[in-house]
Amino acid sequence: MIGGKIVWYYMIAVVVVIIDQITKWIVVQTMEIGEQIPIIEPFLYLTSHRNTGAAWGILEGRMMFFYIITTIVIIGIVYYMQTYAKNSKLLGVSLALLLGGAIGNFIDRLFRKEVVDFVDTYIGSYNYPIFNVADAALVVGVALVFIATLMDERKVRKEAKYK
Repeated sequence: MIGGKIVWYYMIAVVVVIIDQITKWIVVQTMEIGEQIPIIEPFLYLTSHRNTGAAWGILEGRMMFFYIITTIVIIGIVYYMQTYAKNSKLLGVSLALLLGGAIGNFIDRLFRKEVVDFVDTYIGSYNYPIFNVADAALVVGVALVFIATLMDERKVRKEAKYK
């Protein structure tokens, strides 16, 4: 049975998936592939892009690999959420973001055989790889897991010091 606190984390994941899929649907329905709409020049653009690989186009076209890895990752995230998120809100939120991001891109790979990307940023002359809401949730989730781990380690050391 899913505990009350844990349900909220799954709700966060569901919201991430919904926002991710709606934004991708809008891009697919309203933009041609390669079309670019300036948002904040010269920094931020909406650019309709498709990716059959992972970040930076690595492992392009390896859908079966992504199906297997993503399934394993989703199972692992759910396990960690059920086991460890009860004791840490930060860890719970970070795992929820990871779960929502993984499922969002998995849906694309499963039904479209490619991932819809559209957030295009430039940092000076560097064009950061185009990404989507699921990707952003994954990056923020990983950063928060890292922070939660550091905070937990600090807490454990502090408790050990006073025993």
